[in-house]
Amino acid sequence: MKSKKIVITGGPSTGKTVIVQQLEALGYTCFHEIVRSMTLEAKEKGNPDSFVSNPLAFVKDPFEFNQRILSRRMEQYSKSVNMNIPYVFFDRGIPDVLAYMDYFDQSYPRDFEEACTTNRYDKVVILPPWEKIYVSDNERLESFEEAIEIYDHLKKTYMRYDYEPVIIPTGTVEERISFLLNEVKKD
Repeated sequence: MKSKKIVITGGPSTGKTVIVQQLEALGYTCFHEIVRSMTLEAKEKGNPDSFVSNPLAFVKDPFEFNQRILSRRMEQYSKSVNMNIPYVFFDRGIPDVLAYMDYFDQSYPRDFEEACTTNRYDKVVILPPWEKIYVSDNERLESFEEAIEIYDHLKKTYMRYDYEPVIIPTGTVEERISFLLNEVKKD
């Protein structure tokens, strides 16, 4: 049995992490977001007084930072390939790297794009901006308005790679998970 690979994406503070944690509590295999820990690490090494919304502003080499993110997301994908379970969930996917780089107006080489075309997911679900639950913190630096723009970039990037992202409506965690699992089981 080949596992179906499901990406859960969306802008900052849309409820992705809570949904992934709840899916794990239900017994599903999930790969967690890696950027928060990398952002905190970069923040600790950089100048904490110089923070803006772009975590790349305080890393020595923004391109290298993005390469590390891409590499770690590809490692997650590779680990999922031989899993013999029905579903594997990812808190963000490989195309998220390009969406954020587009948002921050950064160029990337062809191998970044090839990573998106050769490592395919079976379904992409996207959580829309939701001001009621939006929170900024030490690793989530974007404003709500920036979160809306990032959401738009994410949606466009996945569509550019021939995905049809399914939008998970706002609601309780249970309602969102129920919607997600119903969408996943449709195929």
